[in-house]
Parts: sequence; structure tokens; C-alpha cells
Amino acid sequence: MAGKVDQYLGFCLRARKIALGTGTIDYLGKGVYLIMVCSTASENTIKRALKYKNRFSCPLVECKTGLENVVHKAGCKIAAIRDENLARAICDNLDENYVLCSGRQ
Repeated sequence: MAGKVDQYLGFCLRARKIALGTGTIDYLGKGVYLIMVCSTASENTIKRALKYKNRFSCPLVECKTGLENVVHKAGCKIAAIRDENLARAICDNLDENYVLCSGRQ
């Protein structure tokens, strides 16, 4: 059974309010309210996630269950949520599969 966060990510996908991958996120100028990174991401991807967190002044959440499974895109290790209300809902409903990161070096 999918948790609340998974459901909210599904809403983001259907509403096209999510950017998947570093290539897409690099081109975003503003309007990012949450960065999500997979726990299996490489060190470079984690560093980029921290860079995006600082650039957009938004929270960073680590997905323990495999982000690619949740967003249905093979190899996806990072995502940006582009809807403020959905980002807030995700942060308010974090469970054991999602961890709010203060910054991992």
C-alpha cells in the first residue's frame, strides 16, 4: 500500500509539477519548493542536491525506498517538486521511507 508521500508524488506527476533528473533541474530558474534525492544516489548527485537545496532555499528529503520506483522512471535519483502546496504536504507527511535532510556532506 502506498503511503501519503507516494500519493502526493503521484499528484505531482499527474499535474506535471515535478522535474526529474539533474539535467532538467539545472534549467529551472525558480519555483522549486522541495528537492528529493534517492538514498542510492552517487556522491556527485547528493552534492548537486545540496547545491539545489541552497539555490532554491527549499528542504531536501531523502527517499529510502528508491525514488525511481515512486516516480516510475528508471534511473531517476533526484527530483524537484514545483508546487508549493504539494511540497508542504509531502514534508508534513514524511514516514519511515522519507527523511528530511539538514545537510549531508
